Amino acid sequence: MPGTLYLVATPIGNLEDITVRAARILREADVIACEDTRQSRKLLDHLGISKPLVSYHEHNEAVRTAELIERLTNGSTIALISDAGTPLISDPGYRLVTAAIAAAIPVVPLPGPNAAVAALSASGLPTDAFRFCGFLPPKSTARRKVFESLRAEECTLIFYETPHRILEALEDVEAVLGARPVVVARELTKMYEEFLRGTASEIRATLAARPSVKGEITLLIGKGSAAEVYTTTPEEAVRELEQQGVPRMDAIKQVAKSRGLHKRDLYKAVMDI
Repeated sequence: MPGTLYLVATPIGNLEDITVRAARILREADVIACEDTRQSRKLLDHLGISKPLVSYHEHNEAVRTAELIERLTNGSTIALISDAGTPLISDPGYRLVTAAIAAAIPVVPLPGPNAAVAALSASGLPTDAFRFCGFLPPKSTARRKVFESLRAEECTLIFYETPHRILEALEDVEAVLGARPVVVARELTKMYEEFLRGTASEIRATLAARPSVKGEITLLIGKGSAAEVYTTTPEEAVRELEQQGVPRMDAIKQVAKSRGLHKRDLYKAVMDI
């Protein structure tokens, strides 16, 4: 009889946020698969748990999945955790879960901490509909392409971003999405937890005035108004994307979709110019 794969959410900062059930499953598991054994050991030591740890991260995911599936098939109970938060949410684990399902191995989620949902709940932005988009691309051209593709979304957008790129990301938000309501949630559940609310330019100015920006960051962007005001014509928007390295036809598709235009009409207008 196969064992069970538990997906155990762990604290994103404050270690008191571990659930009673999560602590019990970690104690009962035969092995715990984690991103960084050193990081996970801190949590287990805090809980007084001593269990075998197996590293499971993006660089060994393929090989380790086969090993863990074999253990599960032979009846072992395995708890999968990430360095912080809910496994698979911008963290490794998808390959293991799909392989377990294919092998008819029970997969049991243990809900718990998640930075995106925690930030959304206290952001002050609409929570009736939202879209989690994971980490933003490292390059400005790619980030702007992402923002342009999401311009028409009628929900709160949620991203993860690194502290050394947040200023550039906010600059791209302002350039593509304008003066929408923005929230930067930093160091959630930790001693220096902070929420910055305003437009992208206002928050950027606040952060730029500091000696440095530190901590884990969740970036939330409110939806645009029904009658969003554009500072450029569609043709100019296409030209700007081309200057950023986006191929002309891709730029036309993006602008046409975001502004509710027919691609053929915009193509003709661009070619006429």
